[in-house]
Amino acid sequence: MTVEKVYLITINIFYFNENLGQLVATIELTKENFKQTIEGNDFVIVDFWAPWCGPCQGFLPVYEELSEQFPDIVFAKVNTEDEQELAAGFQIRSIPTLMMFREQVILYSEAGALQKTQLEELIEKATSLDMAEVHKQMEEEQNNN
Repeated sequence: MTVEKVYLITINIFYFNENLGQLVATIELTKENFKQTIEGNDFVIVDFWAPWCGPCQGFLPVYEELSEQFPDIVFAKVNTEDEQELAAGFQIRSIPTLMMFREQVILYSEAGALQKTQLEELIEKATSLDMAEVHKQMEEEQNNN
């Protein structure tokens, strides 16, 4: 009798966050990897922040916690001090600003720190969208212009 063993291996990539002093599941975006990250992933949430920003620091634990709760979503951060060109390209005027991309479409873009339940609700709504319908509506709007 042969016994077969099946192993399930899950790989999570974590990064050390010096501010929190722990490993987290978010990634830092720069102008060099931004486009690749958005185009290479179905669902990306981007937090535009700065180290001196009090509300940004207050939002950080919520963002980090949800990055672990939703492993199929890429949680990314753009340091607006280091990536001024990238922030300017998205017309970031206040921080924190949160943007949600699904299939390279910006579904949400708002300034202000969210509470955990608010962000969870936004993620659930964005996840439940029929993206084929969203793309269809966008195409119709472009054809009408």
